[in-house]
Amino acid sequence: MMRHLLLSLFALLLATPLLAATARLKAGVFEPPHAAPEFSLQGSDGAELKLSRYRGKLVLLVFGFTHCTEVCPITLGTLVQARQALGKAGEAVQVVYVTVDPERDDTAQMKRYLAAYDASFIGATGQPAALAAVRASYGVVANKLATKGGYAVDHSSSVYLIDRAGKLRGMMPYGHGPKDYVHDLQLLLSL
Repeated sequence: MMRHLLLSLFALLLATPLLAATARLKAGVFEPPHAAPEFSLQGSDGAELKLSRYRGKLVLLVFGFTHCTEVCPITLGTLVQARQALGKAGEAVQVVYVTVDPERDDTAQMKRYLAAYDASFIGATGQPAALAAVRASYGVVANKLATKGGYAVDHSSSVYLIDRAGKLRGMMPYGHGPKDYVHDLQLLLSL
């Protein structure tokens, strides 16, 4: 009986820092953390892009499109500032930008667009059905809307925080600034 009690206390002591770190995130927390849905798309670097390619790094998974004029540029600018604020530790953070507009966002367009923010950001595109499946696996909504002279895409705007082991840790709603990202990334880097 005493042995079970001691083992239980030991396990609790080991788990407490991990639970505490997750609970202190500014982002909405996935509790318990679970495996981020894997996908296979075409990367803006021309190679197959699987989420598992970035094991060992924190991943900030963003859904957007290159013709977005409001939310996407602000989000990407915020992520640039957060990575810069982390200094050398920012190299352990990978931004993956999945298009919600495959009609206009081919790999070359994604590469040009993301390079304006940070050359290390990687874009992902693919067939509409494959992208729809990825969106569904993350609960992302995207709807094409007619506009004067073309169309826009109304879409979910949260950023998914994925730890180095490929587990979904948090979902940062649109509107959080670089300081909140730095806070959460530092916590996740410390795990």
